[in-house]
Amino acid sequence: MFEVPTIADLNLGMTLPALSLAFGASILLLVDILFIPRDRKVLTAWLALVGVIVSFVVNLFTYNQSGSAFLGMFVADGFTSFFNIIILGTAFISILMSIDYVKRTQIERGEFYSLILLSVSGMMFMASANDLVIIFVALELLSIPLYVLAAFRVPDARSEESGMKYFILGAFASAFFVYGAALIYGATGTTSLPGIFQAAGAIASTGGSSAFLLLLGAGLLLVALGFKVAVVPFHMWTPDVYEGAPTPVTAFMSVGAKAGGFAALLRIMVVGLPTFAVVDGQTAAAWQTAFWVVAALTLILGNFVAIAQTNIKRMLAYSSIAHAGYIMMAVAAAGTSGVANAATQAALIYLLGYMFTNLGAFAVALAIEKDDGTGTGLDNFIGLAKSRPLLAIMMTVFMLSLTGIPLTGGFIGKWFVFQATINAGLIPLAVIGVLTSVVSAFYYVRVIVNMYLRDGEGDPAEGATPYVNWAIYASFAGTLIMGILPFLVTNLVDTVAIASTLVP
Repeated sequence: MFEVPTIADLNLGMTLPALSLAFGASILLLVDILFIPRDRKVLTAWLALVGVIVSFVVNLFTYNQSGSAFLGMFVADGFTSFFNIIILGTAFISILMSIDYVKRTQIERGEFYSLILLSVSGMMFMASANDLVIIFVALELLSIPLYVLAAFRVPDARSEESGMKYFILGAFASAFFVYGAALIYGATGTTSLPGIFQAAGAIASTGGSSAFLLLLGAGLLLVALGFKVAVVPFHMWTPDVYEGAPTPVTAFMSVGAKAGGFAALLRIMVVGLPTFAVVDGQTAAAWQTAFWVVAALTLILGNFVAIAQTNIKRMLAYSSIAHAGYIMMAVAAAGTSGVANAATQAALIYLLGYMFTNLGAFAVALAIEKDDGTGTGLDNFIGLAKSRPLLAIMMTVFMLSLTGIPLTGGFIGKWFVFQATINAGLIPLAVIGVLTSVVSAFYYVRVIVNMYLRDGEGDPAEGATPYVNWAIYASFAGTLIMGILPFLVTNLVDTVAIASTLVP
């Protein structure tokens, strides 16, 4: 007879940061429909910001607590809490960017903010999932609102195409995930990540069909989550979707979806399959080679193709692909015995720096974008230092941070990722990472050259409304503080050790 779990068994207190936001998003949707008139949707935005702040405060209070919930399918630890900081910070800045944008582009509807909060809830549950079933449910909760948000700017044909492409390819990715999870369950008899870990060692030593099923299942999970984080060769949707979606949505998905996808990848590979080796005595996981090859291809394609782009949103789309490659370097490094925790910490640091920098760059792009969606060409940045000098200074810092110049958050992230990659013995991958960083300087510096060294009156940047400016200031401050005072971040990630208890 099936036993109904008690409230104590569920241990809902451990889930409060994510659960409170999901509950708040549902309440916000009802409140918006019933009580907030169409011309006062800014109230819905402020309520959404309050929900994000409440979840953030709850997350801070539970930062040092560890435990499980939902009968072990949900885990709360330092890894979960740090990812929650990244995800909630992304949501806060993205909502600030959206408030005036949805009004001036005439797409102001209250469900916009509820969809963002629901997607954020999915991202948070992905970071805390301890079971493949929960990861899948969280993946769908993350993705379905994003499909709608990408097509939110109807009747704009580009936005509709963006949402349709994202939906169709996302459905394929979900199918790959289900099939991969089924193969892993067939090999191990469980969907629990700790259970998979316990079974993987025995399967690796005995070999046979179970080892093949386990490896194939892990490969299919890489395909599914590789789509979500936009690594090569699962990146094809990214430029068109990023260009066609409303710019605040593009900024949100470029960081939030990536954070959720990498959180799940790290959980699965570091917690579930850290010791799965094809050959006895091998010190690296069997999946490591595939991951570092994907990372290398992503770095090369993302950075080189970005050079040819003339639209800032498409350039940042390929830049986002390239940065997924840098984070994938850390995931690959986590496959080496003894390096998993350091590599996980490096990925977290990189994602935090990327959050501030990329959101800031998109916010500046939003400031010069016209109401009809035009004005996002690189030529629109010509003379910006003359018309809006403060905006140009901050965009310069964002471009330098994306390149990885010292005293910026981007540099700190790359430093730790390269260090973890070298410690894992992946020297060729580290060399590729350094060389492609040099290549990236060309298209990032081109934006700076347009702003300062090319003649032009400069764009008036009418989209730089107070809310957008606050988003830019917050991103700018985060980028510099992280670059100048990195110990503030490293002290937080020192508590992250998801592989510490899993040494066989």
